Amino acid sequence: MATSYPRSRPDQTLIEQHSVLVRRIAHHLLARMPGSVNLDDLIQAGMIGLMEAIRKYDGGRGASFETYAGIRIRGAMLDEVRRADWAPRSVHRQHRQVSEVIRQLEHRFGRAPQEREIAEEMGISLDEYFRIIHDALSSRLFSVESIMEDGGQTEHDSGNDVYERLSRADLQQQLAQAIRQLPEREALVLALYYDEELNLKEIGEVLTVSESRVSQIHSQAVMRLRSRLTGWK
Repeated sequence: MATSYPRSRPDQTLIEQHSVLVRRIAHHLLARMPGSVNLDDLIQAGMIGLMEAIRKYDGGRGASFETYAGIRIRGAMLDEVRRADWAPRSVHRQHRQVSEVIRQLEHRFGRAPQEREIAEEMGISLDEYFRIIHDALSSRLFSVESIMEDGGQTEHDSGNDVYERLSRADLQQQLAQAIRQLPEREALVLALYYDEELNLKEIGEVLTVSESRVSQIHSQAVMRLRSRLTGWK
């Protein structure tokens, strides 16, 4: 049952109750952010998102307050990082090149290409390929949140509620289908990261691989998703 708080309940009480949620989301996102991102900045942005959630939450929509607040908090944190995007144009250009190569190879092979095959098609070493996707990951180009945002205008562009936009059934269905088509290990990493909310180190312990390898797998998985959902942009 959706949680519905009386409008007369003091906002400060809700802020105090959900400040732990803000910190948890901040720590979760920080693991895949560039080193220039400060935890306190994420928390501050998240608290603003929490206050926006308190102001705009409507229990009649069917979602719990915690779910709605989580969306608002993540969105506010990502907006904060986005405003300070450090990535040079070359990173964005290489990201588009990788995405296009993935689409071409999937059409040619009829399956998801391996990392080695993508690197060979681009004429670069595997290490160079991993560097490219790592740079793109650090510049926040790769995230399931950003894929969802690419499916429609931003709140600032259209004035629509973020919750309504993220709830678009068609985009979510297409994203779910694309995830099911991922190689098994990539799908598992996404599930552990986004559903179970494990950090990269914890996922590495589950898969018995290094944290850096988990980062590579995560980047590759989300790159495939972006290449398959290009039509939504």
